[in-house]
Amino acid sequence: MEPPIVIDAHTRYVTGVLFSPDNTALLSAGMDNLVQSWLVKEWTQQHTFFGHTNSVNALAMTQSGDFLVTGSTDTTVKVWHYPSGDVEHTLSGHKKTVSAVAISPSSEYIASGSYDGHIKIWELSSGEEIVSLSHIGRNIASVDFSPDGKSLVAGGLGDDIYLWAIPSGELIKQIIGHETAVNSVTFSPDGKWLGSIGYEETLIIWATKSWEQVHTIALESRAIDLTFTGDSKKVAATIDYGVRMWNLRTGEIDKQYELPVKGVYSVAVSPTRRWLAVGSADGKVRIWELRKTK
Repeated sequence: MEPPIVIDAHTRYVTGVLFSPDNTALLSAGMDNLVQSWLVKEWTQQHTFFGHTNSVNALAMTQSGDFLVTGSTDTTVKVWHYPSGDVEHTLSGHKKTVSAVAISPSSEYIASGSYDGHIKIWELSSGEEIVSLSHIGRNIASVDFSPDGKSLVAGGLGDDIYLWAIPSGELIKQIIGHETAVNSVTFSPDGKWLGSIGYEETLIIWATKSWEQVHTIALESRAIDLTFTGDSKKVAATIDYGVRMWNLRTGEIDKQYELPVKGVYSVAVSPTRRWLAVGSADGKVRIWELRKTK
């Protein structure tokens, strides 16, 4: 197995990685208060985004690639013009760490989740707060919009997953299956699946039509983040010292990679499904080539 490409991305933990929709850039967020942008294939530094005064914990980008949204321990959400790095809005309203952000497929709304137990929906263009959701009531770990933009899912310090209608904020469903905190929730790009990771070291794949568990996968260790491939056929999740990818048709491991450091906090697959990137506690981003292209 070929060794990964290694980027010295941050001076402290890498908390988030994200490929731009046009596949030209890889973005990373760190506990050093910075967001970095790297050119895909060359893996050279493109931009540095300065503005947060504490750890940047979450990243999201509009489908057009014009705006980047970040959430920070400084309790703010920032909307940046990309790639200039100019700040369009600084969204204030959370009382504690902002741990999760997501952008609706239409780029109309931003969702932010915080350790204050609230999820806020903001209008991206104006920065205005639309609604605040407090059903979970405790540390929010992850938020994601459905691919049709009609609903928002979230999980946190509590063993249930919650689903709301957007933009009304009406609670649609409480999904029960995990035994402890929910670390991550993500819809597949085709909307057929929801992936969730529990603190009890379990990955669950849910069918969104029936909300039945399609796969319940026991993980080797603690897991923080997961992502689907663009064709919705595979799912990848971080574990201590590594990352695993499963085939959703069979539920079997498709690929596995090891890291020399404990603490793997973020994972992303490029839109072309060529690259897998992970961010870890040593401040590095590692990239593996999943498949060769001509």
